Amino acid sequence: MSAIKVKDIPLALYIHIPWCVKKCPYCDFNSHELKDDSQPSMYDEYVDVLLSDASLQQALAQEREISSIFIGGGTPSLLPIAQYQRLFAGLRDIFRFADDIEVTMEANPGTLEHAPFAQYLDVGINRLSIGVQSFAADKLTTLGRIHDPGQALSAIHAARAAGFKRVNVDLMHGLPQQTMSEALRDIQMAHDAGATHISWYQLTIEPNTVFYRSQPVLPDEDNLADIEQSGQALLQKLGYSNYEVSAWVGTSDEPCRHNVNYWQFGDYLAIGAGAHGKVTIEVAIEVAIGATIKMTTDDEPSTHHVTEANKESRHHLLTESGIYRFSKSRLPKDYMDHQSDPTSSALSQNAPKMVGWKVIASDEMVSEFMLNALRLHDGIAWSTFTGRTGVGYDEVSEQVEKLVTQGLLKDDTERLQPTVLGQRYLNQILREFL
Repeated sequence: MSAIKVKDIPLALYIHIPWCVKKCPYCDFNSHELKDDSQPSMYDEYVDVLLSDASLQQALAQEREISSIFIGGGTPSLLPIAQYQRLFAGLRDIFRFADDIEVTMEANPGTLEHAPFAQYLDVGINRLSIGVQSFAADKLTTLGRIHDPGQALSAIHAARAAGFKRVNVDLMHGLPQQTMSEALRDIQMAHDAGATHISWYQLTIEPNTVFYRSQPVLPDEDNLADIEQSGQALLQKLGYSNYEVSAWVGTSDEPCRHNVNYWQFGDYLAIGAGAHGKVTIEVAIEVAIGATIKMTTDDEPSTHHVTEANKESRHHLLTESGIYRFSKSRLPKDYMDHQSDPTSSALSQNAPKMVGWKVIASDEMVSEFMLNALRLHDGIAWSTFTGRTGVGYDEVSEQVEKLVTQGLLKDDTERLQPTVLGQRYLNQILREFL
């Protein structure tokens, strides 16, 4: 294993806003419908807890600045603008923001769900991701969306008019009874409305969704393939570049820095109900974990590096060098209903607990790195692989040579990159690294 230099690993922050007006039948994200009796004070409390959670993770930054922030959900635009003002003022007190920080917020087109877009710019949000999914009224109804095509177009126009130079539009294809012309029309309309980036992905039926329990009829595989190929051709014709499986960037924009950091195995802190984070620790530090913790042990408690004192208090972990994953309570009620402990330090007092804290084993690290990095069409430098996993090229060279021979990876000792064939058969590549 090679030494890992944390200062060379970008650090991002994910913020989860868990509420939505209506749960969509295809959605398996951690989102929860707002109750009719919901009170505005709920937002006050949630932002208080977000800031406590951020304070809890301050030491994990290890003197690095935050290079990107992504606000996901749920429907983040449901959070009132005054709460965003308070949230970002607090975050700037806790972390150092990069001068050119990228801050993305997911937004729904529903006109009653968000503040005027210019106010988000004033807060520091400089990139929007608008969840359109389709511009066809019947498809929006099938998907359970609460906006109509006119609202979708208005949202994109309003965002650009407000001064947003970077606007992603989420679109789905392979929808129930969707024709080729409908799928292509969605792309064309997003482009004409001013999208600078398009996330174009196929509808998949996930467990624990309404669509899984009552599956709709989707286009057959031949039609799906035709739609995908024709859509890709149209996106290229319109000037978009496909830098990741479903991500297309226009000529006036750049790839989403936050998502690229995920795919390049960078670090990211995470606050909010159900949020997941990953952090590399170079030198042993004491990590505040809140008042209590339920650690994922996998029958190997030693991997958490818990001292005898830690076992008694559970307020802190003496954490050795390594790469760790952690998560937060999934239900908003559980996330906000943490217990304050006056005997704990200021860092962990009144902060949400971690419900998982686990070091990533070296064999898992390789497969996780490959799972993410191979989604990037231009691949990633082998030096980045070593610098972020601590695993040397020679430890995976046998698998790489086999995949090169099969025509799935490019023959390049400087860069890990799938061939065009490899992009089509990513799962076959990944199996070699399991």
